[in-house]
Amino acid sequence: QVQVVESGGGLVHAGGSLTLSCAATGRTFTTYRTAWFRQAPGKEREFVSAISWSGGSTDYTNSVKGRFTISRDSAKNTVYLQMNSLKPEDTAVYYCAWGRGPFATTSDEYSYWGQGTQVTVSS
Repeated sequence: QVQVVESGGGLVHAGGSLTLSCAATGRTFTTYRTAWFRQAPGKEREFVSAISWSGGSTDYTNSVKGRFTISRDSAKNTVYLQMNSLKPEDTAVYYCAWGRGPFATTSDEYSYWGQGTQVTVSS
């Protein structure tokens, strides 16, 4: 049974930093790409960042470029999202997702999802 578990969320002041982790277990994840999405209250889920299996390709939504960094430890089936210079508008539930195939940034291209971790940025 595949399990995806996010951790590292919390409450932080504007300008602060958090690092989210996403660990996947239950199968072999060779060639799986991973992405972070977020959903703020009253808004649709949106793409934040993605990384290829090799780590050689990454992508970010414009609003987090230069502030967030995605990375992975493939040996541990774990992906990280380093978030710096956080803003109140970054407040959301952050979801991690894993999927096979070509690099993708849309949620329907991902098969396995975690339950999410809350990130709250106070002003």
